[in-house]
Amino acid sequence: MIQDQLGFVGAGQMAEALAKGFIGSGVVTPSQVHAYDISDARRQVFSSVLGVNVYGSNDEAVKKSDVVVLAVKPQYLTSTMKSVKPEFWNGKLVVSIAAGVTISTLKSCLPETARVVRIMPNTPCLVGESASAIAASKEATKEDHEIVQSLFETVGMTITVEESYLDAVTGLSGSGPAYVFLMIEALSDGGVRSGLTRQVSTKLAAQTVMGAAKMVLETGKHPGELKDMVTSPAGTTIAGVTALEDHGARAAFIDAVYKAYSRSKELSKL
Repeated sequence: MIQDQLGFVGAGQMAEALAKGFIGSGVVTPSQVHAYDISDARRQVFSSVLGVNVYGSNDEAVKKSDVVVLAVKPQYLTSTMKSVKPEFWNGKLVVSIAAGVTISTLKSCLPETARVVRIMPNTPCLVGESASAIAASKEATKEDHEIVQSLFETVGMTITVEESYLDAVTGLSGSGPAYVFLMIEALSDGGVRSGLTRQVSTKLAAQTVMGAAKMVLETGKHPGELKDMVTSPAGTTIAGVTALEDHGARAAFIDAVYKAYSRSKELSKL
């Protein structure tokens, strides 16, 4: 459990998922959490569902907090930060989950005494299975890193990278859930085409993806080795794998990650 007061600037669905994970794990208590959102409905969720402290402005939420999670859309982030009185940011650990907003940009909106950490979670944090990458500013301390890690490990796994790799993280794990959802939908379509009901097909496809991912994580084996374990000579699986290769599935996934990475780099320069 951390002793710091935790603030949320922005209280949307991602912030709600994070707050639920933080509180549910016991890392923080509801009384330690302070939040503001421009939406009355979102403030009501944080107040009535999560039981945390909700305020009438970002100024109040930031002032009450030691660690502040920035959970607003990237295009509104800098203007939102600048709307808070500068003295309220003094000495704070500021944690941004906004894609494409660099540490240097964040620091330009803050006094020198604030420390910045960027983290890139993904939407599976909504079910406690996020893949999050942490990149800290040079001013951030080892304790700051440990605080962020302890918070975000309540909603999934974390890794630490240099900030220069966060665009690649965005292309892979940040955007990756969409690629996997598309794959599950396509697998389900294949099941329907082969005679299964949509409900049965989708359940089988989703469970197959989850089980295969778990095998990669838990066995430590290369995905190619695990693929070969399923692929018998002249069998059904190699016939299916051949069809995927014929249609360029591997190249499509590689290019999807690279295109998303490239777009993230473009956005960070705007």
